[in-house]
Amino acid sequence: MSYSSDDSSSGAKDGDHELQDFLMLEKQKAQLNAQIHEFNDICWEKCMDKPGSKLDSRTETCLNNCVDRFIDVSLLITNRFAQLLQKSAM
Repeated sequence: MSYSSDDSSSGAKDGDHELQDFLMLEKQKAQLNAQIHEFNDICWEKCMDKPGSKLDSRTETCLNNCVDRFIDVSLLITNRFAQLLQKSAM
C-alpha cells in the first residue's frame, strides 16, 4: 500500500496531536495527585492530634472540612483565572 506525502504528513500531525493530548492528560493526573498529597499533608497536620486505630468523629469532620475548603478554594481560583482569561481575550 502506498501513501502520498499528504497522507503521511496528516498521519504524523494526528500522531503529534494524540501525543499532545496524552501528555496533557498525564500532566493533569500528576497535578491532581500532587494536590491530593498536599491536602493529605496539610489536613493531617491540622486535624490529627495523635494517630489511633480509627478516626473519631471530630477528626473525621475536621479532615472532611479541611479537604472541602481546599477544593472550594481551588475551584474559586480556577474560575477566577478563567474569567480573567475571557476578559483579556475580548
